[in-house]
Order: sequence, then structure tokens, then C-alpha cells
Amino acid sequence: MSYPVYGRIDGPIVMIGMGSIGKGTLPLIQRHFDFDADKMIVVDPDPGVGPFLAEQGIAFEQLALMPDNHREVLGRLFPDGQGFCVNLSVDTSSLDLMTACRDLGVLYVDTVVEPWAGFYFESRDNADRTNYALRESVRAEKRRSPGGPTAVSCCGANPGMVSWFVKEALLTLAADTGRAVDVPESREGWAALMQRLGVKGVHIAERDTQVRRKPRPRDVFVNTWSVEGFIAEGFQPAELGWGTHETWFPENGHRHETGCQASIWLDRPGAITRVHTWCPTPGPQFGFLVTHNEAISISDYYTIGDKAAPTYRPTCHYAYHPCDDAVLSLHEMFGSGKQQVVHEILEVDEIVEGIDELGVLLFGHEKNALWFGSRLSNEETKALAPYQNATGLQVTSAVLAGMVWALENPLAGIVEADEMNHARCLEVQRPYLGPVEAHYTDWTPLQDRWELFPEDIDESDPWLFRNVLAS
Repeated sequence: MSYPVYGRIDGPIVMIGMGSIGKGTLPLIQRHFDFDADKMIVVDPDPGVGPFLAEQGIAFEQLALMPDNHREVLGRLFPDGQGFCVNLSVDTSSLDLMTACRDLGVLYVDTVVEPWAGFYFESRDNADRTNYALRESVRAEKRRSPGGPTAVSCCGANPGMVSWFVKEALLTLAADTGRAVDVPESREGWAALMQRLGVKGVHIAERDTQVRRKPRPRDVFVNTWSVEGFIAEGFQPAELGWGTHETWFPENGHRHETGCQASIWLDRPGAITRVHTWCPTPGPQFGFLVTHNEAISISDYYTIGDKAAPTYRPTCHYAYHPCDDAVLSLHEMFGSGKQQVVHEILEVDEIVEGIDELGVLLFGHEKNALWFGSRLSNEETKALAPYQNATGLQVTSAVLAGMVWALENPLAGIVEADEMNHARCLEVQRPYLGPVEAHYTDWTPLQDRWELFPEDIDESDPWLFRNVLAS
């Protein structure tokens, strides 16, 4: 097949991490960029990735980046002040790596604000373990050093792609409600559009139905993407962007007194905090309120007015139903009080059916709720790109889009997906997303509740977080 080549990358391409997402990103880089193959290198501490890279003819450096060596290593790998760093690793500080790359004049992309090893499980105040704290450290660096070499922060499926979906959903909702609008060209314009449309909030609503024939063994954590990444974020406090329409505050909730103040956190792990949400295939469902950067960045981006007392801000949070094996793995882990030692990722060739249905549910407007997103199947994925399942391809194709945007905007400084041209990014990514669809629903969180047991709900507004949070 012939694939579009989006540009040339001069200098080295250094991929940090060769887990499931790194393995899936590699062929997309090879397809869509012109570069010197002998200048590509993978850095990973796992010797097990060596044989795969040797088959690909790609240089491999078995090495763990650490606080005391990352600058020396990156300086050695990028000797001439050009190239691209693709950071898809765990236990490495995204902030430190992007700062080093920008000092070297190197373009950079990652999928999450990752901390150094130990951050997620050290004994510390839970507020310090939030994604809010991690994001604020990157935003502070953006303010300290504006402009310069582009570093795209948090550009996977979510965070990342879903921020582009929000904008596309807003334009869809505007058209479907008879509002002729020009595509906004600024953050203020997008926020004003969301407010005019009456959107009260956004769920990042996902349902993963991918399954294999082999039953999940006991004491094994099974997932469709990084187990380490899911466990880490699942143990962080639940977080959500906090909207101006909310009239109730959770007893275990906490606000932030510094920074953008767009979100709150709950004194409870996200992976055992359930919310009511909706996706096209299952309809109403439970999701886990797992913390993600986009919950904060979207609420921040669409804020109008003073950050401490805004006139408008949407509620936003993840509402994630992972594959069934991952749900069972979570139950076992939290029930036993210990992490499973063995981790397994569902491989593309063992999955017998299922899709990853990942989108944004915009709610509270005159058409009630609109889900807009990707409904990518594993079967489609096998025909589109190698080495990954549907979940992986939604992430890796967003990394590709982020790289293209950075290459076309090389001096944009530190940016998040919300701040990028969503149309261009989706133009690059969409061939890998399967059906991208818009679905309206009349469902609200007050429907399909069990009436035999009283719940602490507020019928004055079905879309209050008080009603979304499962008791």
C-alpha cells in the first residue's frame, strides 16, 4: 500500500520505551516520515525487546533513563541539535525529558505526564499524587519558557485524541441545532461556543469489549494496554474537572488553591470509583473515574472568567469500562490488597471479538447528550497496522498526529492537544480510527436506577455530578 509521507525528520529519532504502544507506533513512523533509518534508536531497560528490534534493523540501547543520567544520554543521542524524541515509557519524568530535549533543540512528544519511578506509590499527601500536580508542573515550565522547540504533552488517545473529538462534537452539535458558526480560532472562541450550546459537561466515555478465548488466570493482571500504566493511574486519587453548574460538593472532595483551579480530587482511588455514563454499544453503563490529564485540561481550556470564580466551566472526567478481564483483574487486586506479579496484554492475534469504543459524551444541552468518537474493532486494526490491538491503535495514531503537527509547527513551545489544530490532527489520525460516529441519546443518569434502594440524588438537574457518581 501507499501511505502519505508527512515530512522529513532530520537527525535522530529516539524512541524511549518499547512496550505495547512503542511497538505499535514504530510502523506508523516508518510509514509516514522520511528519515535516515540508521539514525533511529530505541532506549529501553528491557532486554526482551532486543530481538524484535534486531529483526527491524533498528539500533537498541538497553538502558534505563534516570534523574542522574537522562541529560547525558539525550545529549549523546542528539549531538547536533535536531531530531525527534518519542517518549512512550513509564517511570521517566516527562517534564525532565521534554525540558532536556527543548534545551537541545529537539522536537518531543509523549502520551502522559509521567513521573520518575516511585511517585505513584510513595507515602505522601494524596494531593501531591494527582495528575493536577503533574500537569501544573508542566504548565509552570510552559510559562517559564514560552515558545521554542515544540514539545507535545499528553498526545495519545486520551489524553490527546479526545480533546480533538470535543471540538468536532461541538461543531456537530452546532450544526444539528441550526446554529451557523465559524470554526473558532482561539481558546476563548471555543469556550464561548461550548457555553452558547449549553454544554454542562463532558464524559470521556469508553467501553472496551475485546476478549480472547483463554480465561483470565488467577493472580494475573490482563489488559489491552500497559498494565503498569493502568495500575499506576488507578491508584491515583479520582479527579475531575469541576463545572460551574454543580450545586453539591462530595464529602471526600478537595479543591486546589493554586494553579488553574479547574478540577477537584476525591480521597479515593479512581479505579474503584464508579460513575454512570453512556456509550453507543452498551447504552447505560458503569465506568471507573480514573484520573486523566484531559479531565483537567478540557475543563481548564473551556473556562470563561476568573479561574477561581469562573462564569462558565464544564465538568469533565473519564468514565472508563476496560475490557472484562481488566475489570476482574482490578477486583482481584484491590480485594487482595496486592498487585499481581504477572501481567498480560491481549495480543491482536488472540482477540476473537470486540471493539474499543472511545469517545466524548457532551451532555446537558438542548439535545440532551451527544457521544462522538471512534468505534474501532480488533479485526479492522489487523488490516490497518501491525503489532497492536484496537486500543493500541487509537493511541499510536494520535502519537503520529502529534508528531506531524510538531513537525509542521516546530517552534510552538509546550502544547497540549486542546491547543493544537484539531482538524489537522484528525485528518492525519482518522484513517486509523475505524468508524468515527456521532450518536445522540435521551439517557440521563437519573434513568435506569434501582428504585428499591434510596440514593442521594438531585432530580432538579439530571446531569449534576451528584447523580453521575454511583453510590
